[in-house]
Amino acid sequence: MITVNENYSKLQASYLFSEISKRIAKFQEENPDKPLIKLGIGDVTEPLPPICIEAMHKAVDEQANRKTFRGYGPEQGYSFLREAIATNDFQARGADIAADEIFVSDGAKCDSGNIQELFSDKISIAVSDPVYPVYVDTNVMAGRTGKCVRGRYKKLVYLDCTEENNFCPALPSEPVDLIYLCFPNNPTGATATREELKVWVDYARENKSIILFDAAYEAFIRDPELPHSIYEIEGARDVAIEFRSFSKVAGFTGTRCAYTVVPKTLMGYTKKGEEVSLHAMWNRRHCTKFNGVSYPIQRAAESVYSEAGKQQVKALIDFYLENARIIRETIGSLGYSMTGGENSPYIWINTGRDSWKFFDRLLKRAQVVTTPGVGFGNCGQGYIRISAFNSRENVEEAMRRIKRVLRR
Repeated sequence: MITVNENYSKLQASYLFSEISKRIAKFQEENPDKPLIKLGIGDVTEPLPPICIEAMHKAVDEQANRKTFRGYGPEQGYSFLREAIATNDFQARGADIAADEIFVSDGAKCDSGNIQELFSDKISIAVSDPVYPVYVDTNVMAGRTGKCVRGRYKKLVYLDCTEENNFCPALPSEPVDLIYLCFPNNPTGATATREELKVWVDYARENKSIILFDAAYEAFIRDPELPHSIYEIEGARDVAIEFRSFSKVAGFTGTRCAYTVVPKTLMGYTKKGEEVSLHAMWNRRHCTKFNGVSYPIQRAAESVYSEAGKQQVKALIDFYLENARIIRETIGSLGYSMTGGENSPYIWINTGRDSWKFFDRLLKRAQVVTTPGVGFGNCGQGYIRISAFNSRENVEEAMRRIKRVLRR
């Protein structure tokens, strides 16, 4: 008799974004004449930068010529892209990261879920609340948690993020082995200072813990005082793995390219306390289960680091940040407090009401889709997240609709 992984039965009834999709589908079925504006799921809307299209076309043409054709590439990524990443994203900021410590992949979401395969199922895990659901759900699937009780899984250590602590969690009151951090944060849009990240790095070094640092939205940071990478903090390369993505940086959500940094100095431990290279483990896992990102896509990603690419990507990010400014200005004029939207594409709004009821109110009365904060954790109750990823026309129209519905 074939048996199944019963840990899946511990997952909450519906993945957040699946539930949103169901409610949207029901509304559209009942109201086919009412067009929706979606500011919920963080998918980009603007075309890829022209330089990326040019690079992709050129690479596709190479595939049509026997002399320039490429088949399987290195699983870790082509050296031209890894070198560009190391030079521009890390070394230019004083972070000691080498090209061969970078692993190119098809998505940071995949990597942040797959990375937990390197660790024992007996480790203790800390996650922020609110939190990107993938961090929690993949550990539930792996059997590292108990059942979900009143919105929280047993065996997980939840770190409350509230307005009182500026949505930057305090250190856990008990030792933990694996720590998930995301800055700029999804969903709250909060950012972390160098001093705040140093506290976590020092904690991890003292406790022989590992930090999984999700920096997928670092390109939105405009404050020069804020770090873009955890490796800008002294000692971080000995305790942290960082995830990055071209999805929000250059609009690659439908193109798929990301990377993970696993420094060679990063160690895990056997039950006997012997050091094990996590870089070597991830390399083995990568080679065993992944055949690499396609050559044309990696050439497109490489073009992001050209002078033209940097200018075009900055313009793209500036476009979304202007959307965020419009959202912040509108919501602020209605008397709501919020965070994010300044160094992040997300605006986290305190509604003072039940998250799902507020979501339904905006859906049914304004035909605007947002994301209910409680879907990210208990501390998200009473909040909604609005994404700046949409056209200027749609964002401005959505704000007009919301004003009509929420004007106090």
